Amino acid sequence: MLERFGDTEPIVEKTIFSGIIQVESKLDIMRVLENFKEIIEDEPWLIKYCSRIIPIQVECESKLDDIRDKVNGLSGIIKKNDTYRITVEKRQSSLHTSEIISKIADSLSNKVLLENSDWEIIIQVLRNKTGISIIPPNSILSVDRQKRVELD
Repeated sequence: MLERFGDTEPIVEKTIFSGIIQVESKLDIMRVLENFKEIIEDEPWLIKYCSRIIPIQVECESKLDDIRDKVNGLSGIIKKNDTYRITVEKRQSSLHTSEIISKIADSLSNKVLLENSDWEIIIQVLRNKTGISIIPPNSILSVDRQKRVELD
């Protein structure tokens, strides 16, 4: 599919987690999501075995300080008066969601707003690796939900 969007050499890796693959692309992740939405609208039968696409901007080890540092490195996109929320999903990790959220929130001066925030900080912990993004809210693509939207 990424070849169709212009990336002739994406890197696709299986993870140890059932149903999760990791795809690395040279393309802009937000544009890739828009391309997938267009495919779902025009040719929904092409996407059969994918339930969600979660854009990840950076990776790090699953250590609180590393996660905080990576978030801080991306946080320049958040303007002075913008709000954010933090969404954490974990698999096989001893880190506590509340610890991750506290560590990040303590390092940012912006206000937290759980509903209708300007930005969403996505933290995906997969054992010893963590993927991080700061993206507009609702940027995670739920394929089934998008297909239902297109049917309406």
